[in-house]
Amino acid sequence: MQMTFRWFGPDDDKITLGQVRQIPGVQGVVGALYDVPVGEVWPKAKIAGLKAQIEDAGMSLEVIESVNIHDDIKIGLPSRDQYIENYKETIRNLSEFGIKVICYNFMPVFDWVRTELARELPDGSTTMAYDQSIVDTMDPEGMAASVEGDSNGYVMPGWEPERMKGLKALFAQYADVDEKKLSDNLRYFLEAIIPTCEQYDVKMAIHPDDPPRPIFGLPRIVKNFDDLKAIVEMVDSPHNALTLCTGSLGENPENDVPALIRYFAGRDRVPFAHVRNIKHLGNDNFEEAAHLSEMGSLDIYEIMKAFHDVGFDGYIRPDHGRMIWGETGRPGYGLYDRALGIAYLNGLWEAIDKGSKA
Repeated sequence: MQMTFRWFGPDDDKITLGQVRQIPGVQGVVGALYDVPVGEVWPKAKIAGLKAQIEDAGMSLEVIESVNIHDDIKIGLPSRDQYIENYKETIRNLSEFGIKVICYNFMPVFDWVRTELARELPDGSTTMAYDQSIVDTMDPEGMAASVEGDSNGYVMPGWEPERMKGLKALFAQYADVDEKKLSDNLRYFLEAIIPTCEQYDVKMAIHPDDPPRPIFGLPRIVKNFDDLKAIVEMVDSPHNALTLCTGSLGENPENDVPALIRYFAGRDRVPFAHVRNIKHLGNDNFEEAAHLSEMGSLDIYEIMKAFHDVGFDGYIRPDHGRMIWGETGRPGYGLYDRALGIAYLNGLWEAIDKGSKA
């Protein structure tokens, strides 16, 4: 197991690499290029610059999160073939600099969705939360405005103001895309890129939908065991893999997260994992919780034990944390609570590992 930490770069992250380096047990940084438009080839010079920054700080860069998928690929437009060729070139460029895993998602229009980015908890910390009733009654444009207003200027992925200008046209393009068509388009994408991934030894690891259910009338196809199994069977290769996000999958109480880990990680289809806790509030509502099992609805001990039991040797990182001790910045991605999460996850791993050898 290799512990990592997501970093958004010197221009977009208040956290420095020097601070990340001081977290015990962190071996690598999960990074990306955020100034390259979706669909364009990632330039080698920019990749080299990112890698050099991280290695100069004493850590490795072997996981990218994310190389986003252009909507034309998800919709299945004729222009998708050129975007796929660009994606294959990006894979080749990343492999030249030692990248082993690309985390990506196939969610239409929007990435993960929350209705609050700074809900105050009884202990004074703040966290992100999701209220299904708000999603059911709010149009996406209105939701984007509310999100921007309570998040210290940050906007969730996919909700950027400049992108919202073309939202109505984008929704119109998705009008005929149901789950089957979206799945077919994912298969088309994977069949095109996995041979390149195999040639250059880069694993594509799809991230589950967040939340794992349809929203705003848009289909979701990475929600549960059946979806994950269908995806890994689309192209039967260890390079067609999963990012096992415990929080995203755990947002549906019917998903048995440790069982999912044992099944898919036990078959060498999970090179990368996000571990976080969430608290179910009923009626499909939830809020992010501290990593400790007792603070949320997921048993993080059983989750880490499942990874250990199958001999997981991939990359892992703490996921969304609370904002604590007065910290401000990108919601869910503060330094302090994620550092506490790393300490907890490492402690569980050490205890499980020593217990297994006793």
